[in-house]
Amino acid sequence: MAQVKRPLSPHLQVYRWGWHMAASIINRATGAALAFGSILLTWWLVALATGHEYFDIVQGYAGSIVGRLVLLGLTFALMQHLAGGIRHLIMDMGKMYDLKSNTASARLTFLFSTVMTVVIWVAAYKVLGVM
Repeated sequence: MAQVKRPLSPHLQVYRWGWHMAASIINRATGAALAFGSILLTWWLVALATGHEYFDIVQGYAGSIVGRLVLLGLTFALMQHLAGGIRHLIMDMGKMYDLKSNTASARLTFLFSTVMTVVIWVAAYKVLGVM
């Protein structure tokens, strides 16, 4: 039987990398990270309901350097996923499909998530009296 030559479907090697592609991929990755974060939140809530001894252990993990880096990453993931969701909601209304506004909105999601993460953490440290 003769081999039929079929066209290859487009893949990452065909498309030029852009902000819109990065925003889409990061939006999916932050969704997965937030699923992991919901498990950590559940662990924290169970520790809170269990008693102060176990809660102190969980708080010790959360308050460590690694724990704070995880929380910082989850804060960024939440803000990025929020911004990406709003961007996709606007695109679902049929807007921002031209390349210029699509690229600008993708860049704006990264700017928004970075600024909001810093604002949230500075506010949290001010409330705790660390700053």
